[in-house]
Amino acid sequence: MKDRDPNNRSAGGWFRTKTIEQSIQDTEEPDHALNRSLSALDLTVFGVGVIIGTGIFVLTGAVAKEQAGPATALAFVVAGIVCALAALCYAEFASTVPVAGSAYTFSYASIGELPAWIIGWDLVLEFALGTAVVAVGWSGYVRSLMDNAGWHLPDALAGPDVAEGFGFDLLAFLLVLALTAVLVLGTKLSARVTTLIVAIKVVVVLIVIVAGAFFIDAKNYTPFIPPSSGSVEGSGLDAPLVQLMFGYEPTTFGVQGIFTAAAVVFFAFIGFDVVATTAEETVNPQRDMPRGILGSLLICTVLYVAVSLVVTGMQKYTELSVSAPLADAFKATGHPWYAGAISFGAAVGLTTVCMILLLGQTRVFFAMSRDGLLPRFFSKTHPHFRTPYRSTILLGVVIAIVAGFTSIEELAELVNIGTLFAFAIVALGVIVLRRTRPDLHRAFRTPWVPLLPIVSIAASLWLMLNLPTETWVRFAAWMALGFVIYAVYGRSHSRMNATTKP
Repeated sequence: MKDRDPNNRSAGGWFRTKTIEQSIQDTEEPDHALNRSLSALDLTVFGVGVIIGTGIFVLTGAVAKEQAGPATALAFVVAGIVCALAALCYAEFASTVPVAGSAYTFSYASIGELPAWIIGWDLVLEFALGTAVVAVGWSGYVRSLMDNAGWHLPDALAGPDVAEGFGFDLLAFLLVLALTAVLVLGTKLSARVTTLIVAIKVVVVLIVIVAGAFFIDAKNYTPFIPPSSGSVEGSGLDAPLVQLMFGYEPTTFGVQGIFTAAAVVFFAFIGFDVVATTAEETVNPQRDMPRGILGSLLICTVLYVAVSLVVTGMQKYTELSVSAPLADAFKATGHPWYAGAISFGAAVGLTTVCMILLLGQTRVFFAMSRDGLLPRFFSKTHPHFRTPYRSTILLGVVIAIVAGFTSIEELAELVNIGTLFAFAIVALGVIVLRRTRPDLHRAFRTPWVPLLPIVSIAASLWLMLNLPTETWVRFAAWMALGFVIYAVYGRSHSRMNATTKP
């Protein structure tokens, strides 16, 4: 191993940084290098593929009925702005540090090893839970379509939510294993599969928008911002943390209800940051990473706003279905055929969400392993496919088992808090790296630094504070476990360790 920067030592190594030059140099190691094959179009497709999922098919109705009414469209705009602020920071880092690992790698280069480990540990949880939750949701849609065709799975193989006693979700298990195989065979193959599925999904969404526009009744938009109707229900650990800390009680409906809703619909945007994990596999990351990240976010925000306006215009927000708002809105207007098409689009679309979340997790795990913070065994790439096959197979099997045996809907909010935490760290990293390495060539520069990153941090923290206290407790427990693992294993096995000792 080549010598590393001897100046990168502080606090006994806890906050030692890894130079960007060394990070890029590590990508050239023959046994630990990934294949560069992705274009800007591939990245945009990945982003759209992972962002458009259950959020657009389910959250729209729940939020409109319970928190924001027709102003749900504004809630999507608010959440989109928060993501856009973070996306600008991600774009600068991904084009400057074109290395696998996303926020983990960015933090290592700017803030230090311990914060990098913490954010990497956070991302491993975020992507793992996201993959498992989406796989279980996909299984539910497919079982529904099978039931319509007269095919029925035994309850014991339909998952713990359906079965009485023992339950194993066979479909979710098989989906994760199949996607694991696709990822092992190559990222370009994954991109081709994703492109086909995303095309189907976007067509379904456009059908909803165009067809639904003919059934809009302008009276359903009145009032566009319903009057405030009291605080969000919840007490103790179920209450938002901001309520316990400051006595502030988020309200349903009204102007404040829009921001309360934004914290919920934020889940619908999760995933664009996964694009940054593929920087090392992009042919021209300096040019294409910003295009992929910002392009996919813009496309999805426009689609989300359009769908929310259509569904609240088709049916009065007080009458919307919470479980299947789009499909039921078409049924209410006498067009059940569209409901079937929407269910099909949701089932197909969730396949890409699952695969890209799994892709993101394996790249973060791979980057941490290559740095020695996790066993180096998992960072060896396949001699032919040039993919991190060992970590992909390990994580794929583990997540498949979790998806098969576990009912994890309650853990879904951990995905939200983990993502927002990553957003805040990346924005902080942009500020730090601008001060410590002003000499770096930045193909894309985040505008208005440090103001924009500071606003991004504040917005992310505000949405985090609106999440239930119980979610914070679980998040803190996972972070504490990660700290222990780093102190016991990661710090002493880090490849930076040998060169930072006096």
